[in-house]
Amino acid sequence: MVLRAPGPIDTGPLHLEERPVPEPPAGCVRVRVEVCGVCRTDLHVVEGDLAPRSPAIVPGHEVVGRVDSVGEGVTELSVGTRVGVAWLHESCGVCRFCGRGAENLCLDPRFTGWSADGGYQEALIAPAPFVHPLPEGVGAETLAPLLCAGIIGYRAYARSGVRPGGRLGLFGFGGSAHIVIQIAQHHGVEVFVFSRGGRHRDLAESMGAHWVGGSYDPSPEPLDAAILFAPAGELVPPALRALDRGGVLALAGIHLSEIPPLDYERDLFQERELRSVTANTREDARALLRLGEEIPIRTHTTPYPLERANEALADLKHDRVRGAAVLRVSG
Repeated sequence: MVLRAPGPIDTGPLHLEERPVPEPPAGCVRVRVEVCGVCRTDLHVVEGDLAPRSPAIVPGHEVVGRVDSVGEGVTELSVGTRVGVAWLHESCGVCRFCGRGAENLCLDPRFTGWSADGGYQEALIAPAPFVHPLPEGVGAETLAPLLCAGIIGYRAYARSGVRPGGRLGLFGFGGSAHIVIQIAQHHGVEVFVFSRGGRHRDLAESMGAHWVGGSYDPSPEPLDAAILFAPAGELVPPALRALDRGGVLALAGIHLSEIPPLDYERDLFQERELRSVTANTREDARALLRLGEEIPIRTHTTPYPLERANEALADLKHDRVRGAAVLRVSG
């Protein structure tokens, strides 16, 4: 499914095309895609919230499949290995940020499904060092959301600084938040969910949230930390006001609408903090995948065939997806 020009998702900007099967260059592998999760970042790419980086891009960066060809020099992966491909397609490895282990802040990165073709297709090419071995015995549809919703949720959870036994607010309850609630509960954290959608609130309640309310409802208790998943800048002030003294609000999205003016005394004073989350490192991915097996994390998914990618993204935009949408590509 190819995007040649961004446009409103309800106009169906993705088009099904036949392309030659690519051959992996040196240092890369070809992955035969089984499923690909549908992420809100894909929606931002398709609708142009993220400026186009390619004249014709294949979105998708929550890829589960198997290596079916390896390029010259690849030794860490072999044909048949079950793997995942995530958002970070490749970092430069030489800039000052890569040098200190912060490859998510790389000065010259490439991203799967934005600057390099992603998983809305039957086969993709990825640099071997940025491909993640996945466990056998877990359904592909269960694993797919972990490759971005899970990884970014994990990084946002860490950035929030919430401690075991603390209180965490989740603003928006989609694919990422329904994974983070499991991480939080694993650490004994009470979770307060703020969501506009009825089906999202129902899911949060069924997953054991301590409290569930509307996006703008006041929190019944001061929060030690919060994560904003919804791409709505207008939720930043009420989320900050829900924090206790010294609390942290982590912004999990790659795109956010304009944040209204903040009142210093009401929104930020008493050492409340606002932190952004930018992409992820490979270690984030490894840590989340390990945690996913330990807990174990179980994802709620809604499947679509590949050719209905426009519909899946439209349902995501209009809050019609319970949990995470996943495209079935081959199997």
